[in-house]
Amino acid sequence: MLPLSLADLVERVGIADLGAEFDTLLQRLYPICRSITGQGVRDTLAILAESIPLQVHEVPSGTPAFDWIVPREWNIRDAYVKNSRGERVIDFKKSNLHVVGYSIPISQKMSLAELKQKLHSLPDQPDWIPFRSSFYRDDWGFCLTHRQLQELPPDEYEVVIDSTLADGSLTYGELFIPGATSEEVLFSAHVCHPSLANDNLSGISVATTLARYLLARVRAGLTPRFSYRFLFAPVTVGSITWLSRNEETVKRVQHGLVLTLLGDPGQIHYKRSRRGNAPVDRAAVHVLQSAGVPHVVEDFLPYGYDERQFCSPGFDLPVGCLMRTPFQRFPEYHTSGDNLSFVRSDKLTDSLSKLLAIVDVLEHDATYVNLSPKTEPQLGRRGIYRALADRGSDGGNEMAILWVLNQSDGKHSLLDIAERSKLKFEQIRGAARLLEECGLLRREPLGA
Repeated sequence: MLPLSLADLVERVGIADLGAEFDTLLQRLYPICRSITGQGVRDTLAILAESIPLQVHEVPSGTPAFDWIVPREWNIRDAYVKNSRGERVIDFKKSNLHVVGYSIPISQKMSLAELKQKLHSLPDQPDWIPFRSSFYRDDWGFCLTHRQLQELPPDEYEVVIDSTLADGSLTYGELFIPGATSEEVLFSAHVCHPSLANDNLSGISVATTLARYLLARVRAGLTPRFSYRFLFAPVTVGSITWLSRNEETVKRVQHGLVLTLLGDPGQIHYKRSRRGNAPVDRAAVHVLQSAGVPHVVEDFLPYGYDERQFCSPGFDLPVGCLMRTPFQRFPEYHTSGDNLSFVRSDKLTDSLSKLLAIVDVLEHDATYVNLSPKTEPQLGRRGIYRALADRGSDGGNEMAILWVLNQSDGKHSLLDIAERSKLKFEQIRGAARLLEECGLLRREPLGA
């Protein structure tokens, strides 16, 4: 299988401008009021389904999912706070962050003192609206900037939340791309937050673009080694519900990544799986180290996004988390500051590039046997040096060839060799391919 790369992606998917493609998708998704259930999730998945063949699942409210129960479905049409002159001083139609997610319906009049009990703002960030939710309790509230809050005069206010909270379903989307083996790579992105561009739209957009690319390669006859599964589900209860319905499926998951927070200006972070040294962990660390750019690798912590569900002890799946600045470590997190201007298309592209490199390592890692193991084979008469000159970096270099020959004893994989030699995986892979063509290496069968 040919290496995965941004250049190949652009060519095969037919994207003239990858940055513009990201911008267009984010602009369409950003206004949608998403939550852990409801029409916002369906609308989001419908947009994704225009470019990838998603299978949409509806799981009825009340369905058990391990220790959880699928909640009632929440939908909202409108919400506002009006002053005595009939002016909307807080307006859901201007920002869906103005309403606490999962707010129950309400229609009543109250004083400013009463209203303030249900208002949320950020004194330390007075120009941003916070994101708040009440997923698992019947409550209601509004969010506003602290400047707005301070400017509210004593008055009688009309408070309306036109919402429904009733039996319905939890919705998630899934895409399965079969490969040469039934072993799977899982990618997960959460689809439950309202107008937050980095958290969660960046992960959704990168995952969707990767899926489009893999599908285009399959159409071109380039069947991947692994099967690939993409999951677009509400955070926590969505992944828990999926796991409860796929206990047999998850036994095939060999590698996985949660994709989130991939568009901010910060440096790439990788959070290891619970196992700590799973192949996906090693692949991610190697890619980031080889890239020669600032990055951070963090150990597993049972807190964060859905990696904590996939890595729960009853499953212990090899699923890490790829992101830029982790949650709660940038001031815009869960506020209206996490808007379209905060997310940068060049950072989304860079994140996708790192993701492609990780997938490329997983796809091409293999174990070889040196067919001339007693001393170094004579390379010159096999035309290897000329091939090196003709291929440039694609064929690796002489040091990569020597490392591959020395370590190819049927026990060490290409990733093992790349880690030990401190050479890039692509150099090691290129050297192995050249040596195999020259009859000096034999690739071991998959699963050997």
